[in-house]
This record gives sequence, structure tokens and C-alpha cells, in this order.
Amino acid sequence: MTRRFAVALLFAAGTMAPAAAEQLAVSLSKDRVLITSNFVGENLVLFGAIEPDPGKTLGRSYDLVVTVTGPRVTLRTRRKSRVLGIWVNVDSREFVRVPSYLAILSNQPFADIARPEVLRRLQVGLDNFLLPQRIGVDLADTVKEDPFRQAFVRQQSEHGFYLDAPSAVTYLTPAVFRAAIPLPANVPTGSYAVDVKLFADGALIARNTSTLEVIKAGFEQYVADAAHDYGLFYGLATSLMALATGWFASVVFRRD
Repeated sequence: MTRRFAVALLFAAGTMAPAAAEQLAVSLSKDRVLITSNFVGENLVLFGAIEPDPGKTLGRSYDLVVTVTGPRVTLRTRRKSRVLGIWVNVDSREFVRVPSYLAILSNQPFADIARPEVLRRLQVGLDNFLLPQRIGVDLADTVKEDPFRQAFVRQQSEHGFYLDAPSAVTYLTPAVFRAAIPLPANVPTGSYAVDVKLFADGALIARNTSTLEVIKAGFEQYVADAAHDYGLFYGLATSLMALATGWFASVVFRRD
């Protein structure tokens, strides 16, 4: 009796296993971006391929979502209001450990890829991405209509740090795709996560993750290291340089 039950359970598990066996192979045009004095931004290119099981062919349409998240930071959004004719900060909200950079790219509008509850669970699209806020002593996400959240996303988007791009993923063949990842000139440095999701019939069937490094190089890296490791001497040196520059300018432009 026990053996029959075990066999039946194994058979049921086998019949309930997902039939999808596609896999993703993904590669970036470069896995390290160097920030130098003449850096004006860059467009990275992600290439990928959908691989079926050996001996099988791809027989259905697929959707792809590429999510790129930068280092986590804590930022504050302030709301101004006119008080006695003067614009002052009257309220603020702290966003805790949110991505400093966030790009969500796909091959078509997110609403056409999966049901709303699936998009929310997988955080597909800026409206569905979790952006925790500190409200009093509590820490939680809010609805997308929250004015502080809307203002925060708008400000990040205006600086090129947050991006929804539902047509940035293109198919080169039915199984090969590419996506352009725009990095602004003032892109934050650090480690970035690249998450590629493959959908079919509104369900997630495969996933691939990789990393990207954005680092300062050359003289900029030397200055950053000096400011971090020798803060006191760096402050003294910059103060002396400012005084010397001011004295030199007064001598050059002095009127007798």
C-alpha cells in the first residue's frame, strides 16, 4: 500500500512538472564601465538567446523583461509649500535602500506580457517596483498614486536614473534578442544587477542574472580614494588650493 502510494505520488509530480524547458543565455557588451574625465554616458548592449531542449524547436512566442538595478541608497524627497509668501519645505519622506539606478526594458508594453498580479509579484514596471518609504516608525511601500512616490520617480526619471522602456528589447531572430541599456553621464558607481526574465503565455518560464560594475578610473579614482581614505588631508589640500587660486586671481586681475 505504501509503495503504491509512493509510485502514484511520483507519477503525479511528474505530470504536474512544468513542460517549459527553455533556457536563457545572456551576455553584455562589457561587464565593466570606467568613469573617466571625458565620460558623457554610454549605451551598453545586452545580447541573449532562447535555448530549447536538445532536439526540440521553439514553437511559441516569447516576451522578455530586462531589469537593471544599481547600488541601493537611501534618499529623501521633500514637499514645498508657500508659507507667508515664501516657499519652504513643509514635509518629507525617506526612501530606504532603493536602487540608485533602475531601468526596466521589454519588447512590448508590460500590460501585454502578463496579468497585473504577475507583474506586481515580479516587480515588472516602475509602477510595480517596490520602493520602501519610512513613514513615522514604519517602513513599507505605498500605492503608485502616492504623491511622494510619484515625485520621487519623476525626479529620478528626469535625471536619467529611472527608466521604463517597453520597446527597448528587440528580436534579431525568433530566438536571438538584444537590448540597449542607457547609462547617463552622472551614473552612480558600484555593482549593478542585470535580471532577464522570459515569459510565455503570461507566465515566467526562465530567468538569467548577471552583474555589471561601474567604477571610476584614472585621476578621478585617485581623487575619490584620497577623499575617502585621507579625509583630513584631502580637506586641507583642497582648502589650500582654493586659497592659492583666489590669491593668484587677485594678482592677475589687480588694478593698480
